[in-house]
Amino acid sequence: MSELPNKRVVIIHWKKRDDFSFEVFSNLKILCSNYPEFNYNTLNNYLSKAKTAYENDSVRIERKNLISKTKSVPSQFTRQIVPVVHRSTLKDAKENNDDFDFWKLKSAIQRLAAVTFLMSQMLQKNERMDKNIVRRIKMKA
Repeated sequence: MSELPNKRVVIIHWKKRDDFSFEVFSNLKILCSNYPEFNYNTLNNYLSKAKTAYENDSVRIERKNLISKTKSVPSQFTRQIVPVVHRSTLKDAKENNDDFDFWKLKSAIQRLAAVTFLMSQMLQKNERMDKNIVRRIKMKA
């Protein structure tokens, strides 16, 4: 399994602002384009080589990892998929009735949406349905 690359964001902490205390930027260039008083090269030297935050009287700017390595989870917290099984003999299985009962409980809009979704899965892009092979069957009440 390949390891996810670490994504970093740039966080600027405002020390003297009352409206908001910090902002998050996806990269340093965007921060510098929004706040031209900060020099990209200066900030890049601080944040990349020495891995220290840039700080003055009004702000503190630092890079933080957005995605880190996953930690192992104790076994009592891992999710398990439990199969739901209904066993019956083939001659006793009444799947048609179960399917009919399921769809009878759905509204007409939900049934139509399901049919439209299934048709869209079957057709290619810009292909139309051949209506000659569709049979219309009146549903039991």
